[in-house]
Amino acid sequence: MNQLDPDTWVKNYSDYLFNYTLSRVDDREKAKDIVSETFLAALRSKDNFKGDSTEKTWLVAILKRKIIDHYRKINSKKGQAEVKKQYHTSEEQEGDWLEENADNEEAKNALETLENRELGMAIEECLESINPRQARIFRLKTIQNMDTEVICNKMDLTPSNLWVNIHRARKALTQCLGDEWKR
Repeated sequence: MNQLDPDTWVKNYSDYLFNYTLSRVDDREKAKDIVSETFLAALRSKDNFKGDSTEKTWLVAILKRKIIDHYRKINSKKGQAEVKKQYHTSEEQEGDWLEENADNEEAKNALETLENRELGMAIEECLESINPRQARIFRLKTIQNMDTEVICNKMDLTPSNLWVNIHRARKALTQCLGDEWKR
């Protein structure tokens, strides 16, 4: 059973968490803020740590949620775009009409990108939690789109065994993703 040692988090994990965040946020100051928020959230919820994973894995899971929160926050602000339009009720009267949540193609694309990132992060997190061999086979075939024959040779599998492993990985991912999205 793994235990937490908050006194060593900054020394042991800050560089890793910062680089991980920077590769996803692309803003050094924002990445620092997100890592700080991660450590604070971890301190607040340390009593909930069950010890099933390593300290680092637990911190990375919290970090991933903080990154998702960051993009949700950005996205919600984009959705609040305001458009001011003039209208005339009569020749003597003029007014302004404020349209909130204007139809904004850029905001829609940002939302799609965010949802794809969230799903990708959730899939990666789930792949880390399933059978490592099945996860590797799934990545090779489904994510890297590698040819069946190449994978079979590389992993010393028969084609039918390859598909059994992919089926099991998909089943485990479906279960894990179902659990993830319920939270």
